[in-house]
Amino acid sequence: MSEWWTYTLSDLLMFSKPTYFRLFALLNEAVWPAHLVALLAGLALVAAIVRGAGKAGRLAAALLAVCWIWVAWTYHAQRYAGINLAAPYFAMGFALQTVLLCWLGTHRRAPAIASWRGPLGGLAFALVLAGLLLYPLFAVFDNRGWQQAEVFGIAPDPTVIATLGMLLLWRAPWFLWIVPLLWCAVSGATLMELRSPQAWALPAAGLLALAAMLVARLRMRPLPRQHQHTSSTG
Repeated sequence: MSEWWTYTLSDLLMFSKPTYFRLFALLNEAVWPAHLVALLAGLALVAAIVRGAGKAGRLAAALLAVCWIWVAWTYHAQRYAGINLAAPYFAMGFALQTVLLCWLGTHRRAPAIASWRGPLGGLAFALVLAGLLLYPLFAVFDNRGWQQAEVFGIAPDPTVIATLGMLLLWRAPWFLWIVPLLWCAVSGATLMELRSPQAWALPAAGLLALAAMLVARLRMRPLPRQHQHTSSTG
């Protein structure tokens, strides 16, 4: 028997690129017209970003929580598990993220949505729009047709991209980033092994969001007292 470290990801994948993307065609056919509800959820998410005050943060957290648990059950547990033995663990990860989003939305202090104007807010808003509007176009660019399109709230990748944007706008705690960033790595590696042209999209979104989050954290860090005193006297 070969040692486990001699295996690569391609040795562990039990499906081909057509099989993987046909899963989304079957998913889209099975859950239609849930896409209309997902579209309304996406529009409500954009409205919450633009409003950015009051209960908008709680509404956005609730919408994303519903999307994550829906993807956990209808995609990972019911369909992806048929071709990937790790899918039940992915479902548990998405369910965990649902719990964390519910915690964020029901916390005694509502999650404030930072302004989407400016470089950091603009990047965050662009990530949300990419998940809602741009990611489904990969099916057309890859000549797979609209039947296999990956839609926000229905498929995992666009849901994760939009979530990254919202986490950035929330300046969310670090533990809410773990599952989305892990999925960026897992899905990106899978699509790379399948030689999919969209393999770069999710890891790039994750890296951009992570870098922007670190920049935001540095900006929020209070200045040392000596520096503050020098600035005030100058």
